[in-house]
Amino acid sequence: MLYVVSNQRNSTLMQDRTEKGKLAMLEALEKTLGVVTSACKLVGIDRTTHYLWLEKDDAYKQAVKSIDDVAIDFAESHLHKQIKKGGTQATIFYLKTKGKKRGYVEKQELDVSGEFKPITITLMKDDESETNE
Repeated sequence: MLYVVSNQRNSTLMQDRTEKGKLAMLEALEKTLGVVTSACKLVGIDRTTHYLWLEKDDAYKQAVKSIDDVAIDFAESHLHKQIKKGGTQATIFYLKTKGKKRGYVEKQELDVSGEFKPITITLMKDDESETNE
C-alpha cells in the first residue's frame, strides 16, 4: 500500500511539474513572439515536449494559438507603421494581400506559341480481383 501512495505522490508531482512547464513555456512563447525554438531554450525543454503538449492538451493548444495571433497582430502593427512612414514595399505588400478584392493582384500572362503535339492520357482501372486481395 505504501508503494501505491508513493506512486500517487510521484504522479501528482509530475503533473505539477508538467503544468509549471507549460505555464513557463507559454510565457516564453509570449517573450519570443511564438518562436518555438527560442522559447524551448528559455524554458529548458525539448521541442518535442512542446509538440506533445500541443497534441494532448487542448487548453494548452488554444493558449499557444492565442499567442500566435498576438504575434501576427504585432507584425501587422509594424507593417502599418511602415506604411504611415511612406514605405513603398510595405504599401505594395499590404495591397497585394489585403487589397485583392479591389484588383491589387499580381498576375502573369503567358504567351504560348509554336507547334504542339496532342497529349493522350489513358485512364485504366485496376482489375477488381487484384485490388480486393
